[in-house]
Amino acid sequence: MKNQTQQRVLVIDDEADLRELLVITLGRMKVNAVAVGTVKEAKQALSDGNFNLCLTDMNLPDGDGLEIVRHINQHFPDLPVAVITAYGNMEIATAALKDGAFDFLAKPVSLDRLRQLIDDGIGIGEQTASPMSSSELTGSSAAMKTLREKIEKLARSQAPVYISGESGSGKERVARLIHGLGARRERPFVPVNCGAIPSELMESEFFGHRKGSFTGAFEDRKGLFREADGGTLFLDEVADLPLHMQVKLLRAIQEKSVRPVGDSREHSVNIRILSATHKELPTEVAEGRFRQDLFYRINVIQAAVPSLRERPEDIPNLISLLIGKLCEQWQMPEPNISAAAQDALQRYAFPGNVRELENILERALTLADGSAIDIQHLQLPDNSASASHGRTSNGEPRRPDDLPLEDYLQDIEREEILSALEVTHWNRTAAAKRLGMTFRSLRYRLQKLSLDPGDEKGEE
Repeated sequence: MKNQTQQRVLVIDDEADLRELLVITLGRMKVNAVAVGTVKEAKQALSDGNFNLCLTDMNLPDGDGLEIVRHINQHFPDLPVAVITAYGNMEIATAALKDGAFDFLAKPVSLDRLRQLIDDGIGIGEQTASPMSSSELTGSSAAMKTLREKIEKLARSQAPVYISGESGSGKERVARLIHGLGARRERPFVPVNCGAIPSELMESEFFGHRKGSFTGAFEDRKGLFREADGGTLFLDEVADLPLHMQVKLLRAIQEKSVRPVGDSREHSVNIRILSATHKELPTEVAEGRFRQDLFYRINVIQAAVPSLRERPEDIPNLISLLIGKLCEQWQMPEPNISAAAQDALQRYAFPGNVRELENILERALTLADGSAIDIQHLQLPDNSASASHGRTSNGEPRRPDDLPLEDYLQDIEREEILSALEVTHWNRTAAAKRLGMTFRSLRYRLQKLSLDPGDEKGEE
């Protein structure tokens, strides 16, 4: 527990016995608790005194906890508030989190869980300025301004966040910022690519195992949940989890505990869940590939990361930033970029988004060999300008009238291969498996499309 001397918590509950229990329990934690039983009394107490945390029940004689949450969010935005809900009432808890509550507590109240929540809440209230800033996301477009504002708001919460966006758009960067700006920033940030873990090893990777629990278990392993204890677990490409693992993940998130393979006891964990995928999760749910209950659990709040096509005005600043980073890394002077090259990049569709832009610039720097970067050094696909408009009004692919079928199909093939490479972090063996082709076939296509990045991890 943190040093909580002089900390003041407002407790709102209409049950006198529970109010008394909470006041006594908080007193033993050296927290000064003020207890009231109605919405009216709560609003008066909030006006009269300074509090470090508010804990409110949902059912009150003259209103409900959501009214308290909204009132605090509007009039006392720096005050963390958590709600007490009936066991299993996730709909109410989710509504409270969306309205601004940082966490919830289910009845019957567990004292360990209460201590954890008090710690987290007071930690949010005492949060000092982070060395990180949402301004680390490059771009002055309206879409990026909206995203930065959302990140700063989400950093003050403990609610699960689902980060949507195309491959290469920067979803993990957004997750790291939410963690780095929040109260958990001194604790671990543990990212995991759910699509890169073999199905038979998933339970052990997530929950750990005991030595000797299966063939190859030569030592105890904590697992990702316990490695992230106190911090944040980022589930990248969460849509790639098989259904049997989705069930186990849901239970671990609900119970806030895990049982390692071969162990007979549960281990409590205190983590925040952030998740992301380039797929449309509602579609995955509708088609039976992703559990609806898990979707509701991880999608309490959604943060959408815009594609590069949606913010072309940010491309010049991104080019400057990435060229500078690469030249500093390679200890070389920054070359000029011709107007033709700038224009081509501005009009390109970028199926791989910012990560593809970085790969293009890295290749261009190599080909330019210290001279100015011109359009031929970019090696962009033909008809890239029209490719950015090659979709119908509802987002379906459409072949532009002036684009030959063979070129159009080659562009689609390029997009699919780049998407698979981005998802697997350019592991070509994993990308080939994802595309349903052999490694040699993928290598041939990479060479044909001038996408071969050379010796990469995953070579056979």
